Amino acid sequence: MRETRYYQVAEHAFSVSAETEFLALMTNYEPFEVKQGDRLFDLQLCCNHESVPVIHEELRQEDEGQEIICGRTDAGEVVFEFRWWQETAGWLVCTDRYHEGRLLMTGKHTKMAIDNALMVLFALATADKGTVLFHAAVVSHQGKGYMFLGPSGTGKSTHARLWLKYIEGTELVNDDNPVVRISDEGHIRVYGSPWSGKTPCYRNVSYPIGAIVLLSQAPYNKIQRMGGIHAYASLMESISGKRWDSRIADGLHQTQNALVMSVPMWHLECLPDEAAAAMCKAHLVNSEQ
Repeated sequence: MRETRYYQVAEHAFSVSAETEFLALMTNYEPFEVKQGDRLFDLQLCCNHESVPVIHEELRQEDEGQEIICGRTDAGEVVFEFRWWQETAGWLVCTDRYHEGRLLMTGKHTKMAIDNALMVLFALATADKGTVLFHAAVVSHQGKGYMFLGPSGTGKSTHARLWLKYIEGTELVNDDNPVVRISDEGHIRVYGSPWSGKTPCYRNVSYPIGAIVLLSQAPYNKIQRMGGIHAYASLMESISGKRWDSRIADGLHQTQNALVMSVPMWHLECLPDEAAAAMCKAHLVNSEQ
């Protein structure tokens, strides 16, 4: 039986229409389920993949065995092919404004295909709405969210766990893909999402951002404030987006500028130890006073 369910992440709503066997895989979306209403985009899940789209490739990205190939069809539709260890899991075919899409699934790595399709649609449909999907870990402490950035393997999850272990009152908000949104009034909040990498943490919560921290591994602990180009570049490397599309690039640029100007940003060179977490927390909290 086919049905439609509705979800809301960072106050942006969307729908997913699929057979119940596929919706049953989407347990990480349950905390974000809402009643029917106005939506930013709609996704159709399809198991019939006989008509494989021909892609004129524009960009290819790879990370830890996952590969995304982006391009267009002859008809001008935007296509994203999702691969896992060189096996195609599905093709997301969508309009160039990203308000509608259909996921053609191969039957392999189905859950990965669904999550990737929704992350891509969400990131691109919200890019000009003061919203960005980050590759980061986020914790909450004393009513604020603290976001840790860095390339894969830098230790974002490890540092978040150090806060959870050693800093009382800390909770994990998201371990891999939080959302940051700037409201029309200029308020900046970080939100949990249905996407959280290897650590299952799917919390429908949000907090005002207290600070953003770029992590680097080092044989010592040192923290310093960032600003200007260094801060902007650090954000750029951690934000998902299709930057060769001018509408999306302009939206992400405006959001990044607002974050650099409004949110304290720090560079933490550190060991994976309690002292690093204590130093980080002390500087972040003291800078707010």
